[in-house]
Amino acid sequence: MGGSGHGAGCGINEIIVFVLALVAGTGCSLTSKVLLDMESVGMDGEMKKFEKPLFQTLGMFVGMCAALFLHAGVVMFKIPFPGYVHKTSRNGYSAVGDVDDDEVEEQKPVPIWMYFLLLIPSLFDLAATALCMMGLMEVEVSIYQMLRGSAIIFVAILKHFALGDKLRGFMWVGVWWNVVSIILVGATVILSATPDDGEGGKQKDPLRGVLLILAGAFVQSLQYAFEEKVMSMEVSAPPLLLIGMEGFWGTVVCAFVLYPVCYNLPGADVGGVMENPYDTWAMMENSKDLQVMFLWYFLSIFFYNALAVLVTFMLNSVWHAILDNFRPITVWGTDLFIFYFVTKSFGEEWTKWSFVQLAGLFVLLYGTAVYNAPHAGSIKLDGGVLSCFCKFDYSDMEDEDEEKQVLVPIDDAAAAPYQSPYQSPFMTPNTRAKRDKERRAAEKQGKQFTKVSRGGSFA
Repeated sequence: MGGSGHGAGCGINEIIVFVLALVAGTGCSLTSKVLLDMESVGMDGEMKKFEKPLFQTLGMFVGMCAALFLHAGVVMFKIPFPGYVHKTSRNGYSAVGDVDDDEVEEQKPVPIWMYFLLLIPSLFDLAATALCMMGLMEVEVSIYQMLRGSAIIFVAILKHFALGDKLRGFMWVGVWWNVVSIILVGATVILSATPDDGEGGKQKDPLRGVLLILAGAFVQSLQYAFEEKVMSMEVSAPPLLLIGMEGFWGTVVCAFVLYPVCYNLPGADVGGVMENPYDTWAMMENSKDLQVMFLWYFLSIFFYNALAVLVTFMLNSVWHAILDNFRPITVWGTDLFIFYFVTKSFGEEWTKWSFVQLAGLFVLLYGTAVYNAPHAGSIKLDGGVLSCFCKFDYSDMEDEDEEKQVLVPIDDAAAAPYQSPYQSPFMTPNTRAKRDKERRAAEKQGKQFTKVSRGGSFA
């Protein structure tokens, strides 16, 4: 079922996994916003909104920790999954896919230092998520989702000036259009702002929300830069283990460092602190609906992490980028549907300024497609009207056969490099070209890589 090789086509299995990943990714954003808008009785006896951004951040990392249990199940029961090599003939792992046992080297254990090194990207992720969650309290979820796409701008600047990976001219054109989209989205926020007070007379500050989300996107770009510069090493580590360990470290730091700090800093939460965990617990205890919604939030994070890995494997990394690009569309569309067809207590209303935001969405998608050229789902600037009469040469960057993409290495010297499950899709053009060049050189030296089947096991 569904094809014969990695990235070879798009069958029913691939479509199902892509759609499920899109649903789970959309659910992550929507449940985040719904949780912030839900109400419950706190420890002070007052009904109020569940505006607990740090708790949501903790919940995200706990959801990532669940990948450790999936990792254990894959290894224990030898379940075929991307990034794992099971060998049965030598009392080790059994091979995944169309490879004879004798052809595959046993997957080496992950070194201990890698577990601790994953603490650093976890800290970046923690800071970025906390900033974005605080910003989400002030703006609509569609604005939040689109502003997170601004990471392409910061990533491009860091790659060019800090990492020394010079960007092509067409990439700067893509970055420029993304700047335009951020301006349009920011204008929508400012123009549509109303003087209505929030819960308990608390005035929302949309501009503050925009700045916080942009700050979160900047921190996320620092994470991407760190992972590409420092952690591009020949260490074969299963993706579920990487996701789970980032979740583990994020949970530890959030629960035992960040929470005590926020509990002792002045703020607007109960007791005059930044965020009161005891009030959070009381609100959760007093609302069954809040508990159910948090469960959906947890599950959406867990399934999105696992399904995103499968999307990259069953199709290719470009489809992971396309998946991320689709999320602003599905998030906004679903939010509008909720408001007009489900309940006006949640969701988002279409305003006279929504057309400006819609223009920003199209510009965001266009800029990202230009940046990711010349790969699938992108736009080449060939001098036509769609290219805004700009023309660039892509002859040395044409896509290689994705079926040869490294997933599980055979030769020890060609071990798969560490790649975070959150590696930016906007960093792929030059990085992918460099990877393909190194792979071709390795293949000329006689090194081989497993060809992994994407059959019905992953449906």
